[in-house]
Amino acid sequence: MKQFYLLLIAFALMFSAQQANAQSKKFGLGVMLGEPTGLSGKLWTGNNNALAFGLGWSTYHPRYNDNGTHVHFHLDYLWHTFDAIRSEENFAFHYGIGARFKDRGGDNGSIAVRGVFGLNWLPSDMPIDIFLEIAPSLELTPSTGFAIDGALGARFYF
Repeated sequence: MKQFYLLLIAFALMFSAQQANAQSKKFGLGVMLGEPTGLSGKLWTGNNNALAFGLGWSTYHPRYNDNGTHVHFHLDYLWHTFDAIRSEENFAFHYGIGARFKDRGGDNGSIAVRGVFGLNWLPSDMPIDIFLEIAPSLELTPSTGFAIDGALGARFYF
């Protein structure tokens, strides 16, 4: 229940912020819900490119037959296409490649290469972005396999 209140406070702070465009500020930090659930960050490196990371917990791993919690970290390099959706709002498709580490403690963990596909909404009057993404991944250790991550999230830009 404590995490629910922290998420509620984070969203309230995001929506009460002063007016600014999310992309005009370079670094955003927020939350993501899904697989994984936790913190999400994004650093714009150019007009169409960014580094995105996630740090959280995952409740599912295809290699283990338990429902335990796994620590999840990913880092992705993203490209954005802003002209795919014609709207007065600022939408961007993003795609990219990255890496993921997942560990449940006490074992060697899992390292994977990720492909990332998603949609961002960057309101022009608030320094936030809201995103939905899916990330299929190829696990390299401890053995090869396939997994899919997906999350819905929001970030506040500083």
